[in-house]
Amino acid sequence: MEQLRDKYESFKAWQEQPHQVMPLSAEKHVCATCGTEFHGNYCPRCGQRATIGRYSFKSAFLLFLDVWGLGNRGMFRSIRDLLLRPGYMIRDYLNGMQMAYFPPFKMFFLGIALLVFVQSGLNIRMENVISNSKEVISQSLDETSDNINKIDKVEKKSFDKAAINDTININGKKLAIEKTEKSDQIRVNGKYYGLKFAEILQKFFRWIVDNQTVAQFLWLLVLSAPMYFLFRHNKKIPDIHYSEFFVSMVYITNLMTIISIIGEFFSPGNAMIDIIGGAASIVPLKQLYGYSYKRTFFKVALSFMILIILAIILAAIFAGLAYLYVRYIL
Repeated sequence: MEQLRDKYESFKAWQEQPHQVMPLSAEKHVCATCGTEFHGNYCPRCGQRATIGRYSFKSAFLLFLDVWGLGNRGMFRSIRDLLLRPGYMIRDYLNGMQMAYFPPFKMFFLGIALLVFVQSGLNIRMENVISNSKEVISQSLDETSDNINKIDKVEKKSFDKAAINDTININGKKLAIEKTEKSDQIRVNGKYYGLKFAEILQKFFRWIVDNQTVAQFLWLLVLSAPMYFLFRHNKKIPDIHYSEFFVSMVYITNLMTIISIIGEFFSPGNAMIDIIGGAASIVPLKQLYGYSYKRTFFKVALSFMILIILAIILAAIFAGLAYLYVRYIL
C-alpha cells in the first residue's frame, strides 16, 4: 500500500508539473538545407531540425500523418496529457504554453472527422453506426406514416362515427378538429399535425447525424454560456475571459471525442461510451478551476438544468404560437 501511495504521489506531482522543453544543444550544427552554421535544435534561418537522420518506417509514418496535420509531437503529447492530466494541460495552454500542444480547434475538427470514420465502419466489428442510426430514424418515421394511413382507412369507412371534439367558425372558415386514434395527434381540416411534427423531429435528428461537427460546435456554444456564468469566479483562474473558457471547453470536448473514438472502435454503438465521456469531463473542470469533484458536478448539473428550463420556456412559446396559428389563422 505504501508503494502504491508513493507512486500515486509521484503521478500527482507529474500531473501538476508543466511541460519541460528540451534544452538547447551546445553542439555546433550545419543545416543540410541552407548550410547555415548554428547552435541549438533548429536552424534559425529555415527551421529545419539539427538532426535529421536516415529515413525509417517511423519517419515515413510521421510524414504520412503530417499530410493530415498530425505529424508533430504536439498532437501525441496533447492526447497523452488530455487523458492523464487534462485540466493542468489546459491551464498550461491558457497561460501561454501554446507551442507545446496541438491547437484546440484544429484538434476538434480532426477528432470529429476521425470519429465519423470509426462510426462509418472503421471499427473492430466493421459496423456502420451512422447508417444504423439513419435506419432507426427512417423506420420510426415509416411506422408513424403507416399509423396515419391506417387511421385514414378507418375514417373513410366510418366517417360518421369519428369522434369530433369541436366544430367552430372563425372569420367564415369552418374548422373541424378531430381526435385520432393516437393521443398525440389531432386533425384540423384533414391535416395531421402530429405527423408533421414527427417529420420535423426526424429531419432534425438526421441533420445531427449527418453534420456532427457543426452540431457539436453549436452545442458547445450553447452549453458554454451557463457554464461560464457558474465557473468564471474560480480559485485557479479568477479573471478568466469567456474566450479562454470556450477554448477550455473545446479541449474538454476533444477529450470526450478521444474517449468516443476508442470506445466506438472496440464497441460501436454502445451507449455507455457517452456516459463515460460525460463523466470524464468532470476531471479537467476540477483540475482546471480548483473546485472539489462534488462542487464541480453540481455546477455542471446546474448548467444543464438551466438549459432544460430555457428549452421548456422556448417550447411553451412555440406551442402557444402554433396554437394561435391553428385557432385564429387557419
